[in-house]
Parts: sequence; C-alpha cells; structure tokens
Amino acid sequence: MNKKHAILYQFHQKFDNKMKELSIIPRNPKIYEQAFSHSSFINDFKMNKITDNERLEFLGDAVLELVVSQYLYREHSDMSEGQLTKLRASIVCEPSLVTFASHLNFADLILLGKGEEKTGGRTRPSLIADVFEAFIGALYLDLGFDAAVTFAEKAIFPYIADELLTGTLDFKTYLQEYMHKNGRGQITYRLINESGPAHFKEFTSEVLAGTAVIGVGTGRTKKESEQQAARLALETVQLGE
Repeated sequence: MNKKHAILYQFHQKFDNKMKELSIIPRNPKIYEQAFSHSSFINDFKMNKITDNERLEFLGDAVLELVVSQYLYREHSDMSEGQLTKLRASIVCEPSLVTFASHLNFADLILLGKGEEKTGGRTRPSLIADVFEAFIGALYLDLGFDAAVTFAEKAIFPYIADELLTGTLDFKTYLQEYMHKNGRGQITYRLINESGPAHFKEFTSEVLAGTAVIGVGTGRTKKESEQQAARLALETVQLGE
C-alpha cells in the first residue's frame, strides 16, 4: 500500500466512525473524500486539481444558506427581512462554521499536504469553515436536501439559540462580559506573530487573563485573530467550570 492509499484508508476508517455517530449512511463515500481534500493534499500527490474540495465548498455554501434561511423563516415568524438576514449572516459566517465543525471534530478528518500540515493548516479557521461547507455540499449531492436539513438539525440548529450565535457575533464582547460576570478579572490581547506576504497575511493573537494565556487564535486580520482567540478562550473557561 503506497502512502496516498494508506492515508485514504485511515481517512475512511475515521470517516465511517463519524458517519455512524451522525446516523448518516453515505451512498458515495468518494464524494466525501473530496469534501475533506484540501488543495495541498491534491497537489502533494499530483492528483487532478479539480478533485479538491473547492467546488463542493461553492455548492455547500449555497445549500447552507437555503437550509438556514428555511429554518429561520419557519422559527422566527415575527422577524423582519432585515432581522432574518442579519441573523443568518451570524450563523453562516466563518467563526460560526468553525464552531459547528469543532463540535464534530471535523479538523481531524481533513486531508492536508505535508507543508500545510506543518504550518498549522488543521487549525486554520478559514480552512475548517471551507471543509464544513464542502461536507454539506457532498451530503446534498449524495443524499439530497432533506439529508442536509437533518444534518443541520444535529450540527447547527441546536447552537443557534446559544447567545454566541444570536445577533451580531462578537466573541470578544461575550468573553469580556463572561469574565466580568464571573469575577475572572481583566483580559488583554497581544499580537504574537505576523507572517506571510502582504496580500496573504496571517496574524496570531493571544488573549490573557492577568498573565495567563487562555486562548490563541489565527486569522487574516489582527481583528479576526483576536476574535478566534476569544472564541477558544470562552470554550476553555466554560469547560473549566
């Protein structure tokens, strides 16, 4: 068994276990393999570039918007079009998608190239969000729209009522309020790394409670990296209760 086949064999073992957890019975496992295949993995093994997950991500983005729109229209009959649009935007934005994917441990399934793995691609928010959308695209093609809705009922809708996904999503504000409410002291943010060319920067920031680091996040802007750090810090301090 060559290296690529060994990696894919391990992927399908983990993927099958995940589908059992979610009570999903795939008809076409190959399309899900594509959903989790980052372009770096495809490039490393000199596979056809069209077989990475970008096309499925494109489709999944549209399916996700429709699934969420249908849910909000049904559940919030008192909301105006503007309110529904704002709430949908907070649900399908990158930080929210990362949260949904993290609950499912989707990052463990991503197929990455060697270089992308070494540079932390498995924890990169944009990459994780893209995989989540690609999976929804694959699910839609394989099992239909109703299957995408059923998946959302398990992986998305239960978290919409959470205060972090209501209104304008701002993890920094929620973290500050949480720390103040629970007497956990002041928090500060610190930029610890900036890398990449000018047109494709990546920032890494940490959030501290006193002198203790409680979250580290990355993003394409300093603000985005701080939001990710705050999101992870919230999960950390809440799990520690």
